Amino acid sequence: MDLPLMDKLPGAERPRILVVDDQTSNILLIRELFKNEYEIFMAQDGEQAIAQCQALMPDLILMDLVMPGIDGFEACRRLKDNPLTRAVPIIFVSAQREEADEARGFELGGVDYIIKPVNHTILRARVRTHLALKFQADLLSSIALQDGLTGVANRRKFDEALQSDWLQCARQQQPVSLLMLDVDHFKRFNDRYGHQAGDDCLRRVAQAIRLSLRRPRDLAARYGGEEFACLLPETDLEGASSLADEILQAIRALGIPHEASDAEPTVTASIGVASMIPNGSTAPQTLVERADHQLYQAKHEGRARVSAG
Repeated sequence: MDLPLMDKLPGAERPRILVVDDQTSNILLIRELFKNEYEIFMAQDGEQAIAQCQALMPDLILMDLVMPGIDGFEACRRLKDNPLTRAVPIIFVSAQREEADEARGFELGGVDYIIKPVNHTILRARVRTHLALKFQADLLSSIALQDGLTGVANRRKFDEALQSDWLQCARQQQPVSLLMLDVDHFKRFNDRYGHQAGDDCLRRVAQAIRLSLRRPRDLAARYGGEEFACLLPETDLEGASSLADEILQAIRALGIPHEASDAEPTVTASIGVASMIPNGSTAPQTLVERADHQLYQAKHEGRARVSAG
């Protein structure tokens, strides 16, 4: 029996579990055990497991050890070497009873090791425990990587996302685009209306930017002060420029008065757009420098506009 690469249950968003085993009966057993609580995805070898994990970003992986091609140990090693999948917890579920195998599983980054045949009560308890730990870690991470004023990602999160998106787009030879955005004459705004009004302005601008992004992987971040960045993996220059125009209009539509601005009587922004297909000879900072150069061009040409190149 051939299983589809993905078997997603309908309904509300639930924790995702990727079950990796070359034996159909074992996958179906676990699927039956958890199908009412979690979204269950399937893979029958290490290659499929890696591809599924990168595409779906599950909350937990149940990984068999002995499989054709890439075994569970090697699949785990590759997943832990990838910044995009490193944080996904892996529970090894194996008939291998040697202590050396269990020790190796933990050394490679596994969070647990369960012996087959599986005791359903133990498996259910271990899965719940590690999902709870994962969600707590995710919550703490999201707080640490969120800008306290605006609610969008902070500079640290942006730097991490830029690095991981750069590496993934390099592997896939896909473009990654960056928007650098600066609120026009923001110091004058603060001087005229006060810092409390300035903080409220930044929150509303950040919300307008965030709501303009449509894909889960697109990232809006506060880069510093009144400057924001939008990271757009797998987006070319044309698509990024179109989005920049939409963001510009969304900020104008806020209608926040700015009588001290030379650009327009309401709050506006200047946006620089750059796009690259990463390769081994360029660093992610090159994309930032190009977008920053385009932002300078937008300001030089009169602000309240998009410059792309």
